[in-house]
Amino acid sequence: MIDNYLLEELVTFKKYGTLAATAEHLMITQPTVTRGMQKIEEEFGVQIFDRKPNKISLTKTGELAAEQAQKVLALNQDMIETVQKYDYNQHHITVASVAPGPVILLKSILPDLPQQIDINETLLEPEVALKKLQTNDFSMIMTNQEIQTDEIESRYIGTEKLFVNLNKFTYLANKKSMTFKDLKGFSFIVLFDIGVWKKNAENNIPDAKFLYQNQYEAFTEITKYSDFPYFSTNMSKIDPERKSIDSDEVEIPITGEFSSIDFYATYLKANKKAISPIAEEMTLSWEDII
Repeated sequence: MIDNYLLEELVTFKKYGTLAATAEHLMITQPTVTRGMQKIEEEFGVQIFDRKPNKISLTKTGELAAEQAQKVLALNQDMIETVQKYDYNQHHITVASVAPGPVILLKSILPDLPQQIDINETLLEPEVALKKLQTNDFSMIMTNQEIQTDEIESRYIGTEKLFVNLNKFTYLANKKSMTFKDLKGFSFIVLFDIGVWKKNAENNIPDAKFLYQNQYEAFTEITKYSDFPYFSTNMSKIDPERKSIDSDEVEIPITGEFSSIDFYATYLKANKKAISPIAEEMTLSWEDII
């Protein structure tokens, strides 16, 4: 087996092209690099360097060797990170979500949970959830789809329902409920990071405009002092930040397809013992909110 430091020297030489530059980048002496190049060539048992007076370069075989060395280094680094993340997850519960609602709920019950839980504030795209669990990036991901494989399972935790907040003098404000089509042509103030809800709204409200705000403070100020409608869900009522909104609006439920999303606690079956109490508490708390 070729040592990693030799593979790193080969990859670095391919990138910088000279022994001097390779030595400088790796912070070692040039004679050390020279010996390394000789040793790695011996390990391969083929000529990978073309040596000329005052110049050394890679042969075609050497180019291939450097490309393969880069792959091995990447695999080794990936192996190290996977083991480290696995070990971390043996002592911590790391959680991510594809939408903000389940995160709001989880934060509200953290004081009642015995485990140490780290919550990732950046929402994930649904299509990466499976891989993120397999690589031990997270112990649990709140997904909008049920996933059942040989190594992963999902547990239903609750349904998030969408509402629209309209100025009470708007002609639609007296409706008991409305559909996405009823909101045709409206302009909405929306927090940018709403995860899977973003496509639901954009794809199903005809001719609508969405004025996305990256900062919650800006979103709050606009909803206070403008007549732009905005969205909320049944999770918003337990969001401490949302409670700060001084609202003259009427909150009206949206009905029909895509106006609600089922969420699941998804995790590796190997972590079921640690995750089940959290998922159970989330389910019970979600039912209390409804």
